[in-house]
Amino acid sequence: MTSPSETAVDCAFCTWREQQSRTRVYEDADTFAEIDPRQPHQGHVLVMPVRHVENVFALNAATSAAVMQATVKVADAVRHAFAPDGLSLWQSNGPGAGQEVLHFHMHVMPRWTGDGLLRVYPRRVETPEIDVRVAMAEQVRRHLT
Repeated sequence: MTSPSETAVDCAFCTWREQQSRTRVYEDADTFAEIDPRQPHQGHVLVMPVRHVENVFALNAATSAAVMQATVKVADAVRHAFAPDGLSLWQSNGPGAGQEVLHFHMHVMPRWTGDGLLRVYPRRVETPEIDVRVAMAEQVRRHLT
C-alpha cells in the first residue's frame, strides 16, 4: 500500500488504488492498471502510477519509466486478449486537453478500422512552411532543460 504522502485524499484514482479491485489487470510496486469503467471498446484499460502525480509535468524519470513499462505490458496483453486492428495510447493534461481525473494515467484503447473513436484531427490540417516550423522548433528548444 502507499504511504499518506503518496496518496491524495480527494483523488478517485488514489482511492481506487487502495481498494481490492476485481477489475485490476496489473500491478507492481510503482504502477497499477484497471479496466476503465467506460468501455467504448472492450479492453479499454487505464495505467497509473501508485504515487499521486497530477499530470505529465509532475512526473519524475523513474515514475514515467515505470508507467511506460507497465503500459507496454498492458498494451501487449490487450492486443492478445481482444485482437484489435490497432491500439491507441493517450494521455491528457489539464482542462484544455480534457483531463478528467487529476492523477496521471495512460489510456490503452483497442481500436478497429473505421470505429470513429479518437479522431486526432477533426478536419484537414495544413502543413506550415518550413520557416514557420523551424521557428517553432527554436522556440521549443529554448525551453528544454
